[in-house]
Amino acid sequence: MKITTQKVIKGLRYLKHYGLKEFWIRLQEKMEAENVPYEAWYEKHKATEDVLLGQRKIAAAIMDAPLVSIVVPLYQTKEAFLRELIESVQAQSYENWQLCLADASPVESLDSTGHKLEPVGSNLQVHAEGEFSLTHVGEVVWEYAKDDKRIVYTHLAENAGIAENTNAAIALADGDWIGFADHDDLLAPDALFEMVKLIQRGPNKNDLLAARTLKKIDAEELQYDMIYSDEDKVDMDGTTHFQPHLKPDFNLDLLRSNNYITHFLLVRRTLLEQVGVLRKEYDGAQDYDFILRCAECARAIGHVPRILYHWRCHKESTADNPFSKQYAVDAGKHAIEAHLDRIHVKGEVSATKDMGFYTVHYPVAGEPLVSIIIPSKDEVESLKKCLAAIEKSDYQNYEVIIVENNSESDTFAFYKTIAPQEREEKGIRRFEGTLAGGQRICVAVWEEGFNYSKLNNFGASFAGGEYLVLMNNDIEVIGTTWLAEMLGTCQRQEVGIVGTKLYYPDKTVQHAGVVVGIGGNARGIGQNMFIGLPKERSGYLHKASLTMNYSAVTAACLMVKHDLYDKVGGFSEELAVAFNDVDFCLKIRNLGYLVVYQPRAEGYHYESKSRGLEDSPEKVARFQREIEYMRNHWISILKNGDPYYNPNFSSTYSNYSLKDNL
Repeated sequence: MKITTQKVIKGLRYLKHYGLKEFWIRLQEKMEAENVPYEAWYEKHKATEDVLLGQRKIAAAIMDAPLVSIVVPLYQTKEAFLRELIESVQAQSYENWQLCLADASPVESLDSTGHKLEPVGSNLQVHAEGEFSLTHVGEVVWEYAKDDKRIVYTHLAENAGIAENTNAAIALADGDWIGFADHDDLLAPDALFEMVKLIQRGPNKNDLLAARTLKKIDAEELQYDMIYSDEDKVDMDGTTHFQPHLKPDFNLDLLRSNNYITHFLLVRRTLLEQVGVLRKEYDGAQDYDFILRCAECARAIGHVPRILYHWRCHKESTADNPFSKQYAVDAGKHAIEAHLDRIHVKGEVSATKDMGFYTVHYPVAGEPLVSIIIPSKDEVESLKKCLAAIEKSDYQNYEVIIVENNSESDTFAFYKTIAPQEREEKGIRRFEGTLAGGQRICVAVWEEGFNYSKLNNFGASFAGGEYLVLMNNDIEVIGTTWLAEMLGTCQRQEVGIVGTKLYYPDKTVQHAGVVVGIGGNARGIGQNMFIGLPKERSGYLHKASLTMNYSAVTAACLMVKHDLYDKVGGFSEELAVAFNDVDFCLKIRNLGYLVVYQPRAEGYHYESKSRGLEDSPEKVARFQREIEYMRNHWISILKNGDPYYNPNFSSTYSNYSLKDNL
């Protein structure tokens, strides 16, 4: 990596902000080589001239092609950047667009002859008839607009801030859809074509499930009201591409953690009229506030998984110096708080040290009973450690149900020390007792062979809690707040399941969410994310440390609403060992509920000590049957891809690296 003065200054800023230890961690992470170099990948995947020619032919044949108005606030925009922006719009393969430019540059700007210009009116438009004066920015725009009537310009009497300046550009827009861009950024030439293509295609089942997370909506009402694309950054010359932001489909919890949608954003005019324009009190995070308001009301939110927007990175921009706009971080916090207030959800929002990233803590409402179900065989020391960690929890209204499965006699001696009252009803043997904090503990004896699904279903039949925690006996939860973090999150109306962040004993990540349809050693059924990532690191765009939605989480430690557990029939008992948690999460997700990865609930996982290896012909055959079960029941997501995982990411690695198809 070439060392420059700019990079040294940037490094010193980060050192001051994070402190030496965290700065060193982030520096190491940043210095690691990419699995697949992005610039070469981008060059291979960008639209070629032949592709663009084909798109122009298709676009010309679209009936009722929507007009897309791209709104851009201008303020002392560097001439080269402005020209490149305008030309990137003019280069679009989809030509039914309008570029609306609102210029708040000061009136002291000079024209090309060096004469000072005075405004003729507060809202001077290029299309106005008669004589008029322009700022220098306006002169540049006029060079293009005089020959291209799709470009509309207005000069503002004063700089009212980015929100109000953008609203002035919106006021010029005639389009069915409104697109948002910054004055120094670039659109890929296929940006509008790909966005309109998605509008024409219309929403699918995954979009319906996402739409139902914030409102009730029927399939026949489903239309895209808001769509966004992937993006990357470009250098000041606009030639070098880096730091791709490959996004998931709509992800509510990720949006509350970070404005991951940003660019390129299109909003249907009717939605904009419903939610209102940008609000100046959120300047610096005006787009975040606007996107949250749109997400609350949109019938469906679409995503184009292509790099269609290039964010200019120069020393004055937030892209390169996130600490240059602390007010934007504060405005983002307020935007999330306002969003939660509007939808009547209690949450405590705090900014993280990573600028632009946030934490939402959902306090527990009331004191519902939580039933913790722990299948167990032998491994008494592991179970003792598991129970001791549970008992440190700040939230105390829980019960523990241990599902005993063919342990040795010494294990039963331990059971009698924690649950001394033995009884047998309907042929089922169990032990009852009380923990030191007064909580009920029950040991229910399952006498058949190992079947993880049956063990959990059996344990659930003894549970009286409104919420169930499924936990392996080799889990040691960390700290005292884990249960309250899970419960507060799970109590949200739209949430069905909450998963945890788990580590191996060597302090590397074992689980940080599950992506369905990837994985080298499980025949592509699913894989834990960020396996092997050092505990102190946060991974690609901090995703290992952000609350977000996944299609699945591991049942080594998850919470689920008890009524939903019963509604889907618990775990599928055909899946004795593998994929039962993935299948269970997908069943809950299919009902329209979210699966939330909650990294603030952490634990060590000593990785299936009670089970053993898949090393016999019988186990291999059983594993193959379980693979076939998943393929038969969930072929759509396995074939089409996990909506919470961008298709441009690797289907083998679990670290959000690019797909290696150069």
